[in-house]
Amino acid sequence: MTTRIERVTDLTASLAIRAAVFIEEQGVPPGEEVDGDDPICQHWLMTDAIGPVATLRVRPKGALAKIQRVAVMRRARGTGLGAALMRHVMDDLRAQGVEGVILGAQTQVIGFYEKLGFEAFGPVYDDAGIPHRDMRAGL
Repeated sequence: MTTRIERVTDLTASLAIRAAVFIEEQGVPPGEEVDGDDPICQHWLMTDAIGPVATLRVRPKGALAKIQRVAVMRRARGTGLGAALMRHVMDDLRAQGVEGVILGAQTQVIGFYEKLGFEAFGPVYDDAGIPHRDMRAGL
């Protein structure tokens, strides 16, 4: 299967994926999902043979970057596409001089991030009604 990953400034497809995953599937209120930070973030979009399939955004924070809004369409979960997107973005960030990344992971997917080299730290907390835990990885 052919996939393409690219940085995007047109957020139409990314916002559609995020709405499907976070708002429709997980019940996150629209005002919390679209938080006003998109203009200060970098965005990546993965497309496969069917169409847009995964997205995430990164909020630069100097030598650190915060990965946010990682969303994979239901049809592609468990296929390795989400991991491929994360590895691609982490490589891009390393090339930009970023030394480490942090993220807030839904507790149900901590194992996914651990396989990518992240380690959890701090307590579990609520974000939009979903338990999360902070994670970090060096680049």
